Amino acid sequence: MSSSTLKLVVGLGNPGAKYENTRHNIGFDCLQKLHASMGSPGVQSKFESQITKGTLGSHDVVLAWPMTYMNCSGRAVAQIARFYKIPAEFILVVCDDLSLPLGKLRLRKSGTSGGQKGLDDVLKALATLDVPRLRIGIDATPENLQTVDYVLSKFSKKERQVVEESLGYALDAIQCWLVDGIDKAMNRFNAAKQ
Repeated sequence: MSSSTLKLVVGLGNPGAKYENTRHNIGFDCLQKLHASMGSPGVQSKFESQITKGTLGSHDVVLAWPMTYMNCSGRAVAQIARFYKIPAEFILVVCDDLSLPLGKLRLRKSGTSGGQKGLDDVLKALATLDVPRLRIGIDATPENLQTVDYVLSKFSKKERQVVEESLGYALDAIQCWLVDGIDKAMNRFNAAKQ
């Protein structure tokens, strides 16, 4: 794999101040940190998204925050992939996961959405299950809450500390994916004790 191959990292979330720092927006949060680590190149509104293009190490990368709301993310991702001619295997989707403990990372190169509606929409829009994804655990919905209310709730101060540490690992995982590919990233980060 050549280092000149353009790759796309998509953070899933919902636009707007009321969704900031919610569990469902952990993909957006991760991309903000990645963007800062790239020197915060200028962001523009394009393809129903906020996008920026830059380099991470020696790798050209597009970052995208779809502005379509979580459940319609695929529409934006498909537009970006078509415009830049990026094949599905060079797209990494970063999203929350209710089935993982808080802060736990799980990389996969393909498979179903596991019920994550934003990821599901991306897979449908790209017409393939072979889309790499980085899931970040947000814990299961507590018994006393509806899932929709839980994913749109904000992290507690204690939880936020766990999340911040996890996002640091997530940046390392994304860099590993860019440089070494999904298999090496999975071997390294899925086994890691976070």
